[in-house]
Amino acid sequence: MAKRKRTLTRQEEFDILKLVLDKFLWVSVAILLYGMWRIVHDLDFHVGIWVLGAGVVLLLIFMAILVREYEVSR
Repeated sequence: MAKRKRTLTRQEEFDILKLVLDKFLWVSVAILLYGMWRIVHDLDFHVGIWVLGAGVVLLLIFMAILVREYEVSR
């Protein structure tokens, strides 16, 4: 007896995508804040810059995925 798989509508798929990408947004903002904290408190300027760069890369990936999915959903 084979189980039937439930298919999702485009709106349900997009809602799940938004939930997942929202987590990436929070993680990248936390990384940016940690980088700023490292720079402001003079712990290590160069490490802080690298951490900020990692946060920016994550935000750019988030933006690219979201824009690409939004254009497909139209």
